[in-house]
Amino acid sequence: MSTSTTVPSLLYSEDEGYLRDAVRALLAGRTPLETVLRRTDEADAFTADAQQAWRGLVDELGVVGLAVPEELGGAGASWREVAVVMEELGRAVADVPYLTSAVAATSLAVQLGADALVCELVSGEAIGTIVTPYGAPLRALDAEVTYTDGKLSGTVRTVAGALEATVLLVPVGHQVLLVQRDQATVEPVLSFDMTRRISDVTFDQATAAVLADDTAEALSWTADIACALLASEQLGIAEATLEMTVEYLGQRRQFGRIIGSYQALKHRLADVWTEIAKARAVARYAADCAATGTDLPIAASVAASICGDAALLATEECVQLHGGIGFTWEHPAHLFLKRARADALAYGTPTWHRTRLGGLVDLVAR
Repeated sequence: MSTSTTVPSLLYSEDEGYLRDAVRALLAGRTPLETVLRRTDEADAFTADAQQAWRGLVDELGVVGLAVPEELGGAGASWREVAVVMEELGRAVADVPYLTSAVAATSLAVQLGADALVCELVSGEAIGTIVTPYGAPLRALDAEVTYTDGKLSGTVRTVAGALEATVLLVPVGHQVLLVQRDQATVEPVLSFDMTRRISDVTFDQATAAVLADDTAEALSWTADIACALLASEQLGIAEATLEMTVEYLGQRRQFGRIIGSYQALKHRLADVWTEIAKARAVARYAADCAATGTDLPIAASVAASICGDAALLATEECVQLHGGIGFTWEHPAHLFLKRARADALAYGTPTWHRTRLGGLVDLVAR
């Protein structure tokens, strides 16, 4: 792990601003909130509309391979740019497999030197996911599966992205295995966040190819990348819900007054704004650390611990301050709340990351 005393810029570059505008415009046209809300009632986890949005990200904007070298079909940019995309996906609560495929699976494939797989993921020919429980820190599987003589057996529960995936990356012991989707049974389970659904993945003597051996370091790096980029999604969620709440409080009247004029509500919004300001700083720092390879484990855990709580606060206040309508199924506020709640469990809870952070900076638990 490298360290540096250079302070990175937490501001957005002009190019990042253009990227944000392009992604926001595409998502506004392909995944407006009312469309995402409707799709949560559909049985298919990856509807035709959602697939169109995904193809837009892949083909029209080319943002699936932003952090991938150009020689592998990517854009040769960095994880800073990917973080901008993640912010916009959070603002739109978009139901596309960007986190699981374009971030986690692609990062792991790059680290393992699986160039052919990387090219397939970047081109959109394949959609991947890492088969591990979504509500736990990213780790190699042990008791869940067995791998013998090229055959994989066992069940991994609560996997994100498997319903959309065409290829499965399965970390077992010190190896990462590549399994085609048709070799596994993917059973949907009831998901709290219906915009990123989970499933149980079962292998029954499935044919598996070894992508690489001695993969602990690559898996650890990917876990930090996933946490760092998920923090940007949480930031986008928090910003969108604060804006939604401010707009509503500026229009809703009660007892002849705009309810946003009540000082008690202003204080609550100020608290949310303060938490978002902190979240933006640590999310941007984590994205820069991911791009430069500097201090990433510490930055990822700091971002995960702060951004998870900020997104939860912002979405909870959004629901409550919208009053009765905020609690209805027809209003999109619950989409953000559920995504924030699920994100706070993904790849380690804020509490888990704070505990991990103590070890990384040599703090002694008392």
